[in-house]
Amino acid sequence: MSLVNEKVERKNQVKKKYCRFERAGIKYVDYKDANFLLKFVNEQGKILPRRLTGNSLKFQRKVATAIKRARHLALMPYVADGMK
Repeated sequence: MSLVNEKVERKNQVKKKYCRFERAGIKYVDYKDANFLLKFVNEQGKILPRRLTGNSLKFQRKVATAIKRARHLALMPYVADGMK
């Protein structure tokens, strides 16, 4: 019986999300690197939420600001049909 319970517990465990910026030691999100920022944008050009990207609140704010700056300088599109 205990083996069955352990298997069920492993299935129910969710993989812990991590902030890729904190893990890599990145302190500054560069708005000029549009290819990197495309990882945080979906096909329509919307910024992905934290629950999907796994970013911490601090870095999600920095990413959002960097994306908005890149859009303002026309490094990234505001809206795109098939961006990726």
